Amino acid sequence: MVKNFLVRANQKASFGVAASLLAASSFVALLLGLLRELFLAGGFGATSPEVAAYKVAFTVPDFMFFILTSGALAVTFIPVFNERYVKGNKKSAWELSSSMINSFAVITFITSILIIIFADPLVKYVVAPGLYKQDPQAAFLAVSMMRIVAINPLLFSISTVFTSIQQAVGRFFFVSLAPIFYNFSIILGIVVFAPKSGFNMGIMGVAVGVVIGSILQLLVSFVGLAGLKVDYKPRIFWKNKGFRQVTRILPARSLDQGMDYFQNIVDINLASRLSVGAIGAYSYAYILANVPVTLVGVALSTAAYPKMTERLAMGRADLFKKDVQKLLRLVIWFALPAVLATFLLRGYLVRIIVRDGNAQIAALVGVFAWVILFRSLYHVLSRSFYAQKDTKTPLYVSVGTVGTTIGLAIWWSQPQNFGLIGLPLSQLVASIFETIILTTILQRRFPHIIDRPFLGAVWRMVSAFGITFWATWLLRREFLELGAQDRGFFTLMSKVGLLGLITVLLYIGLSWLFRLEEVDPFIAKARSILFKPVRLQ
Repeated sequence: MVKNFLVRANQKASFGVAASLLAASSFVALLLGLLRELFLAGGFGATSPEVAAYKVAFTVPDFMFFILTSGALAVTFIPVFNERYVKGNKKSAWELSSSMINSFAVITFITSILIIIFADPLVKYVVAPGLYKQDPQAAFLAVSMMRIVAINPLLFSISTVFTSIQQAVGRFFFVSLAPIFYNFSIILGIVVFAPKSGFNMGIMGVAVGVVIGSILQLLVSFVGLAGLKVDYKPRIFWKNKGFRQVTRILPARSLDQGMDYFQNIVDINLASRLSVGAIGAYSYAYILANVPVTLVGVALSTAAYPKMTERLAMGRADLFKKDVQKLLRLVIWFALPAVLATFLLRGYLVRIIVRDGNAQIAALVGVFAWVILFRSLYHVLSRSFYAQKDTKTPLYVSVGTVGTTIGLAIWWSQPQNFGLIGLPLSQLVASIFETIILTTILQRRFPHIIDRPFLGAVWRMVSAFGITFWATWLLRREFLELGAQDRGFFTLMSKVGLLGLITVLLYIGLSWLFRLEEVDPFIAKARSILFKPVRLQ
């Protein structure tokens, strides 16, 4: 029975199935993530010193994971592994995977040890200097938790190699399942280990839950390798051409990935200088606005990436261009209503997590909402370059973008300017320029990838977005405005659900009216359900 389940779960998935799996799992994982933040805010307070310490503790371990592996490994390893595996050169493919597992295990083990040793100066001088001045006890908690979660880069790097192998061969079930276990374990830490009614470990219990979740995620990722006949060797094959190729292109992508997360460290640093509560407020706003980016940009681009690499490996630049164009349209079509919902429903969303609401967090979410479209497009655009085995172009663009963002953030976050709101505002401006630059370069390499029909479709999407935005705003103002008495998850979700349903139906209806092909699968599915013939016995 278990064997049959593994066989079915590990079947190769089409783009549609892969995208659906990743989107569904991302949605579940993000719901658990929001539930995690709800319990965290409910147990300690969204702007409390404990939450500030928790957020600070993760910055360096997460940064090292992002810069060493994360998406960097996926987009550099998958094309090289896939090329060998598809052509039947499995010996070279398994030598490559063994080399990646072993080399990253060594590097991240050393990294984890260094984080444990230097946690105190990292928090004091790099991540949150303001925390030491304003709340030394919170700074001590941050250092202690950072030492506990320092093992994450090691566990995550190995599980990332496992999931990258599965993505390369078209397996997505266990890839999509692993993050769910991670978030569930953190919730377990908040509910069981942290409170006085449980193990009474306080905020440190959450860090324990994180480590348990990392281990479970690694085990689930490992199960996904069943049936692949992985030929693992406990050594690094330095002469393997694939390994050399990956290590040659990996640094540029790692730096690009690290640049994005380095921005987060800078923002936490700047927030800590304003107040202890500013750290939690900024983190919660970032999490809420990042949900649509993960569901739209990350899920769709991740599912499409193996096919992109296949197109270019086959020498079919024409099909590659067609796929990228179609994917860009799809991401824009999905991202626009996400921007609308996040912006107009920001008060509801914040109050779901923070029971009494928080005007500062809601204001931050309002700015972050407009970043959603451009960050979602970035994931598609950057992967289109990685599919070409070009990791340097996105890196150079990211360096310029992050430099601009940091400069604007330092200037605008000053109390006499915009204060905390200057942080998301700087990201919005920089993300717009980043998208424009990458699109321009891609257009030069593949002429007419942004052509008149594409621009016409985007204009119709923007028109549908504009009408839907106005209608939803009017409906919210007249009938479903957030009141002081609105409390509780179910009360808030009923309003959010109603507004969301009306928004989606209106947007789909307008898309159909404007003859956008992206809506066709939804219309076809609706017709099959509504007009399904009834068989009379």
